Amino acid sequence: MCGFIGIVGSKGADVFRDIYEGLLAIQHRGQDASGAVTFASHLQVKRGMGLVRDVFQEKNVARLTGHVGVGHVRYPTVGTGSEEDIQPFMMHFPFGLAMAHNGNVTNFLELKNKYFIEHEIRMSSSCDLEAILYVFAQDILEQGCARRISRANFEHAVRSVFEKVKGAYSVVGFVPEQGFFAFRDPFGIKPIVVGKRVNPATGEVEYAAASESVVLDVIGFELMRDLEAGEAMWIQNGQEPYFVKVATKPHRPCIFELVYFARPDSMLDNVSVYKTRTRFGTKLAAEWKDAGAPRPDVVIPIPDSARDAAQAMAQELGVPYREALVKNRYIGRTFIMPDNNSRRSSIRRKLNPIQIEFQGKDVLLVDDSLVRGNTSRKIVEMARAAGARKVYLALTSSPLIYPCPYGIDMSTKKDFIAKNRTIDEVAQEIGVDYLYYLKQESMESCAKRGNEKVEKFCTACFDGKYPTGDITEEMLGAIEDERMASQGAE
Repeated sequence: MCGFIGIVGSKGADVFRDIYEGLLAIQHRGQDASGAVTFASHLQVKRGMGLVRDVFQEKNVARLTGHVGVGHVRYPTVGTGSEEDIQPFMMHFPFGLAMAHNGNVTNFLELKNKYFIEHEIRMSSSCDLEAILYVFAQDILEQGCARRISRANFEHAVRSVFEKVKGAYSVVGFVPEQGFFAFRDPFGIKPIVVGKRVNPATGEVEYAAASESVVLDVIGFELMRDLEAGEAMWIQNGQEPYFVKVATKPHRPCIFELVYFARPDSMLDNVSVYKTRTRFGTKLAAEWKDAGAPRPDVVIPIPDSARDAAQAMAQELGVPYREALVKNRYIGRTFIMPDNNSRRSSIRRKLNPIQIEFQGKDVLLVDDSLVRGNTSRKIVEMARAAGARKVYLALTSSPLIYPCPYGIDMSTKKDFIAKNRTIDEVAQEIGVDYLYYLKQESMESCAKRGNEKVEKFCTACFDGKYPTGDITEEMLGAIEDERMASQGAE
């Protein structure tokens, strides 16, 4: 999972400062690397390993000029995670093009071994965005319109991408001096929002596309809409956005965005992440009581993404809510760290208990999900060391047991502690006295409320039903082998 922002501003404006602020707002989506590309008289780029604040310095502001640009934060799910994989990507010849994406190309290996060879394309990275970029550019060239791209040419190129590039991806980019664009995969698995604002100095309307609406809030853009599944947007220089539905597949947005990834102050597909998580907590409390689960003395969230659900659960149970795990703000999200050693070593540095809230109490910890179990096991040990009499755990999602080929770092079967284990066995493995998962149907119904356009979410990591329909055991095996090899390279 990654995050991006793209802006096309007024002529003469410089958009990099807004891109920088936008990337800070979605730093939670990727802590491995970041980058930006802008255009004035030529393409300018800055990319590097690390957090946004570390990659970009004041000298970059003076150099990254121009009224159009894209920025990206990354954590790797494809490739080795080397500097060559840092987005955005760009090409200078035979025409200028810059692009960034969030997601995962499931047939990336096939494209490398067939399409790229047929077209004599030499890759410069192991990042799957390069597949999207080259398929898009190749179609533009084959149309013979590289010097003057119309919206019809753009639509044709996006259709070519959808036909050849499989998986889940949302994309933003621009062709210098011609147009700014964005598109969302045919099933709409990965999110993308579009916003606008009026430049007070020029009166011109400026546009942005980003992974989450919080980006638009931070830089003063008004949320216009989400791109629909299979929809593309093209903004010819000086014109209003042109939206076109290129593919007509059923919309299947990723439910894990609502469970974990997105910020609570974001809106995705016109649904409040905060309200959804609150509904998770209310429903979880109802199920907890119906299951005859033990009554806790206190409800404590595992920060940050479980806070809203934990508050709602505590209120519904009539139990005190306490922020008793203090988070070190300078330690990143452990789920998206590149390997188990990094995750394990950071957990204790990341959280510290307030002992008086644990001593002699039956404690109910609330978290969003349970993947590998490393974090939960350490936190349970921490709670007991702080004096908890009993430790319970409630989760706002159902058991994760299937690999995700769509860009979440759960691509290997060994990632899942719940795989081939009963709930009691998982509880024993992480050391809790009682464990409860929110039922999948409850999770989906909470997410659907207020979201009439989405009939069903992508829940493949919970039930193995892959919406793209082309995920085979062979493909999953190849993705797993590639990911394990890249982790070894790290």
